[in-house]
Amino acid sequence: MIAYIRGTLAFVEPEESMVVLETGGIGYQILLSGRDLDLLPPAGEEVRLYTYLQVREDAFVLYGFFTREDRKLFQLLLGVSGIGPKGALGVLTALSADDLRFAVLADDAKTIAKAPGIGHKTAQKLILELKDKLSLEEAFEARLAGNQTRETAPASDLTDARNEAVEALTALGYSAADSLKAVRKVEAAEGMNVEAILKAALKYMSF
Repeated sequence: MIAYIRGTLAFVEPEESMVVLETGGIGYQILLSGRDLDLLPPAGEEVRLYTYLQVREDAFVLYGFFTREDRKLFQLLLGVSGIGPKGALGVLTALSADDLRFAVLADDAKTIAKAPGIGHKTAQKLILELKDKLSLEEAFEARLAGNQTRETAPASDLTDARNEAVEALTALGYSAADSLKAVRKVEAAEGMNVEAILKAALKYMSF
């Protein structure tokens, strides 16, 4: 398996969600999610992408990710019946790694179904098959370790505030699933701090 490729970004083809990295005189064609395409530096700069190689009868296809965690989630998505590489990339385009974890743990099929090609039934199946493979504790550990930080973009302050609000609710004795559901119901805006999100989320905990 090719763990990662580090090379010069030769060119990007957004319409095909594809980039070419040149290293050692070879240009590697790699497919990316729309989210990762938006984070690419200008052509000519060095990029490292963690890769997943799909072997088909008619081709060898490389998929790339800025973090190992995104690659892991991609592989988990491929394990869900009815979701292929294109659908998995669509999910990772519509949702960040944190948002996908939280949606799965909170049984939030509506959010997952926003991904292109993912209907409500497939979203429910995704939740059912991945819920036991993801944990809230791992999500927070990954965030604290910096594994969720893209090399080319800073973490979202709003995402951090939401995560801390969930932590606070679970510390108060609420279940992780209920805490996630309550925080996701809050219409949080950029600049909203943890205290404000927590107060708003507590209103939903009484139902």
